[in-house]
Amino acid sequence: MTQRARRRVTTRRPDRRPARRPVRGPARRPARRPRGRTARRRARERALTRLAVAALLLAALVALARAHPVATATVGVLAAAAATLVLLVRTGRLDLPGVTGPRRDVTHTLAALQHMTGTQFEHAVADLARQDPAVRSATVSGGANDRGLDVLVVLRDGRRIAVQCKRYAEGNRVGAPAIYTANGTYRAYHQCDQAVIVTTSRFTRDAEVANASLPEPLRLIDGRRLARWLGGGAPPWT
Repeated sequence: MTQRARRRVTTRRPDRRPARRPVRGPARRPARRPRGRTARRRARERALTRLAVAALLLAALVALARAHPVATATVGVLAAAAATLVLLVRTGRLDLPGVTGPRRDVTHTLAALQHMTGTQFEHAVADLARQDPAVRSATVSGGANDRGLDVLVVLRDGRRIAVQCKRYAEGNRVGAPAIYTANGTYRAYHQCDQAVIVTTSRFTRDAEVANASLPEPLRLIDGRRLARWLGGGAPPWT
């Protein structure tokens, strides 16, 4: 037997048959979302359920009013008065002790204000505003999306003042974007009559030019004017 024949005999061909795959159970189908008709039917059923509950509550109130008319009228008047009181306090048109903040003496200096946090500075400005006898309330309302309103000052003559507080270091000045933000929101969004920007630093030249070009310029209180206000000077809304 030749060497080539021996190779043919000893060499085996690889098994080309495909490997058997393990038998699996039936594949799970993803949960189907309700189709348009089913979703509309369910929404209609929920709406009818809410309407039925509202009708039952209304019928119960009517029956209670017929059985106890005086008590029902008294509860209605008290509820309306409470809602009106909450609305007046939230809009700053009513000053309640312990709600809008106590009036206390302010002994801050400009150097102390510069070392405060932003929130502390807002409360310090609100405290300073409450020292004015013409101020009915001063409420801190600053936050992440305050839209240019940190302190809402309501005067006793009904005017509303939007105060924006900028606690900056001496070398960091307030630029023109702060002017544009306050001017664009204090009337249309906050329904205020006047806007004031108070800073422990100064304003840039661009900010002063932008403010001077407005039909009704804002009141800009820099560090020097703030120091005079702290020393008993006139507030910015006089």
